[in-house]
Amino acid sequence: MTVTKVLSVVPVADFDSAADWYERLFGRSADARPMPGLADWHITDDAWVQVFRDVQRSGQSALNLAVDDLQCEAATLAGRGITLGEVTTTTKGARLASVDDPFGNTITLIENPST
Repeated sequence: MTVTKVLSVVPVADFDSAADWYERLFGRSADARPMPGLADWHITDDAWVQVFRDVQRSGQSALNLAVDDLQCEAATLAGRGITLGEVTTTTKGARLASVDDPFGNTITLIENPST
């Protein structure tokens, strides 16, 4: 198998309010809206996050995002009205903090100094 991109799908019950929330999370509008009820954010050339209307699966996903500076990202998100939870540190020194979107999907930011 040759994989060319990784697309993470976040199911939501209310697409319009979810798109607004994820615009605040990523600090910009979606890069594409290829069909009704679907928005893509191209995080890197090879990694996309898709927010998709799926009432049955809404609130059942986890999205982990690696960041360079967790403290800086937490402050940026706070300025956009999104507050991360408590920062925890793993035994290998990675730091992480999470927030749930309005539908219960968990988004975790991870700063890993060993990468």
